[in-house]
Amino acid sequence: MSDDLIASMPFAAGLGIQLETAGADETVAVLPWSDAHTTVGGLLHGGALMTLADTAGAVCAFLGLPAGARTATTQSGTHLLRAVSGSSGGEVRATARPVHSGRTQIVVQTDVTDDRGRLVARTTQTQAVLPA
Repeated sequence: MSDDLIASMPFAAGLGIQLETAGADETVAVLPWSDAHTTVGGLLHGGALMTLADTAGAVCAFLGLPAGARTATTQSGTHLLRAVSGSSGGEVRATARPVHSGRTQIVVQTDVTDDRGRLVARTTQTQAVLPA
């Protein structure tokens, strides 16, 4: 099932994002290190971190939807807290958990950590619940 979820998001799949676990209560996604994801100076691009967080959050929200419903991100904010370089580790991990699951929206908080477990970024996103 995890492979199907990532395959349904071609942009995330193209970056190499993988799901470790996928559930409505917690979803964990991993982005392996790649020089292709860096900026000048060899730091991991903030957009790659935000895409990882958005992917984990979207999967978490999607799995918490009522049968037949869909979701769309209506708001997302990310605090980038620590730079990640190739020497920092081999991957970054996003752990998404719902903060609020309501009838019309789901709010998810996603923490992104490096492979030493240090907090790299925190994203809070709101997903609209779109009825079937």
